[in-house]
Amino acid sequence: MRVAFGGEVSTVNLQIGRDNKVLNIATIQIRPNRTQPRRNFDEQELKSLSRSIVENGILQPLVVRRINSTEFELIAGERRLRAAVMAGLNKVPCVIHKCNDKDSALLALIENLQRTDLNMFEEARGIARLIRKYGLTQEQAAIKLGKKQSTIANKLRLLRLGFEEQEWIMTANLSERHARTLLRINNEALRREVLSRIIAEGLSAAQSEELVNHLLMKKPEEEPEHKPERKMAIKDLRIFVNTINKAVDTMRLSGINAISRRNETDDYIEYTVKIPKAAS
Repeated sequence: MRVAFGGEVSTVNLQIGRDNKVLNIATIQIRPNRTQPRRNFDEQELKSLSRSIVENGILQPLVVRRINSTEFELIAGERRLRAAVMAGLNKVPCVIHKCNDKDSALLALIENLQRTDLNMFEEARGIARLIRKYGLTQEQAAIKLGKKQSTIANKLRLLRLGFEEQEWIMTANLSERHARTLLRINNEALRREVLSRIIAEGLSAAQSEELVNHLLMKKPEEEPEHKPERKMAIKDLRIFVNTINKAVDTMRLSGINAISRRNETDDYIEYTVKIPKAAS
């Protein structure tokens, strides 16, 4: 099959069903999937994929569903869509799939889970969103996703960690085992203090478990009525910078044309974020 992109023609081999047709659809007509569980896209990976698309074309069509006569919603293939736009393509090959809101959300989640490159919290949030929006039980969600009910329950437990804790864990490249270890600490202030120490000292999952075991085995001592507030010692500024970048990215994905500028000197890093008043 020969597919034309912006005046150029690429030869691609596509495996599609007999009842499905591959159509070239303008990227401007494709909306992101609102229930897409992935929120973070590695910029370098997108650039690499973009270069591959320029060289070889899109080898696997995107999956979309029709919203109205002129617009489509993306079901699967957001990385390909972003990379295609980055490569300057005006149209992308798509298969139109007939499905309702529930099926679209489920297919978007399954497609990402099958790629196994969602992070642990994106996966948990996607499962939670699916359960909440469509009134599924954990058991029903487990069946649809091909997982054990206990696995679904353990994934959802990760969301007991606060958003900032989740950001620190991912930025520091900690494992799910680290996260589960932290969940054993119910006191949020203590949990954050332990997380700070794990990051600052570069503790392994096993060392983190030993630390938490030691803390939980200690007998609680009487604390003064006005205990001084303990401050965390997060030394890696990348954690905070990454939080700003992700906040701006989230606004852009929501349709808010936020603009951020970074200015770095020998003494400080300055961020300026502009948000159109029309978006407030």
